[in-house]
Amino acid sequence: MKNLDQKNNWTLEELKTKYNLPFNDLLWEAHQIHRKYHDPNKVQISTLMSVKTGGCPEDCKYCSQSIRYDTGIELEKTLSLEEVLKQAREAKKNGASRFCMGAAWRNLNNSNLGKIVDMVKGVKELGLESCVTLGMLTSDQAQTLKDAGLDYYNHNLDTSEEYYSKVVTTRTYQDRLDTIKNVRNANIKVCCGGILGLGENHDDRLKLLNVLANLDVQPESVPINKLVRVKGTPFSENQNVDDFDFIRIIALARIVMPFSMVRLSAGRDSMNDQTQALCFFAGANSIFYGEELLTTKNSSIQHDQELMRKLKIGAI
Repeated sequence: MKNLDQKNNWTLEELKTKYNLPFNDLLWEAHQIHRKYHDPNKVQISTLMSVKTGGCPEDCKYCSQSIRYDTGIELEKTLSLEEVLKQAREAKKNGASRFCMGAAWRNLNNSNLGKIVDMVKGVKELGLESCVTLGMLTSDQAQTLKDAGLDYYNHNLDTSEEYYSKVVTTRTYQDRLDTIKNVRNANIKVCCGGILGLGENHDDRLKLLNVLANLDVQPESVPINKLVRVKGTPFSENQNVDDFDFIRIIALARIVMPFSMVRLSAGRDSMNDQTQALCFFAGANSIFYGEELLTTKNSSIQHDQELMRKLKIGAI
């Protein structure tokens, strides 16, 4: 449901003006908004697992699971319900409140829909929020997942529409927007963000946030990923994202989407504690928790617990 205080007519020039503020001014504005709508000392914890690994026919140039690149990922069948629920129980034990399940598919086939429905129901019975990311989704499939109790559907836009064809050619930007629309129409909460470090420029990053902020209803969760450079993919030698640029995007996401949960997602293992702390101050209030994010390395649970202890940040 749309919040009446939500602004959906941001212009790109407005975003540029905010982004180019002195660093301290930008962070202070973002932090004031963050403190107004969220507990500044609480972070929502999600765990992400791969329920079907490898063999994806898409050509996303950053992805270890694309069948088009030799990344050393072995093709695996869809995990059993028992294995998924085992890992969900472990995630809850470690403090996660949301359990996210990802499958390396271009789109959800109806032949797999029943398996996913059972996983969603099982996760819900454990008292966890449920989230899935399964590629493109039809309106009927979205409604079936909603009926099963699904809380969130993740489908990232990745980057700006203008730069998108440099990243993926096997689907269009509009395909992504159509799936987000199908999810929203089924009254499932939307998890949608992007990736920094794909070779895009600053304007591409601002355009991504502009699209997200101007959706009729802004995403409830906005994951901001820092590219994990996977050997064998076309983007394996991409330039690292500057930490200050990354923090600025977190701050801007908080300003233009004040009610959303802004999540530090992939790439946290390459960030030092000080960078993460500044991201939390700037408005990030969600993280992925666990040793792996699908197939890529993540910050360890022990390290995250120690960081949150140092910052005196608790879990939602």
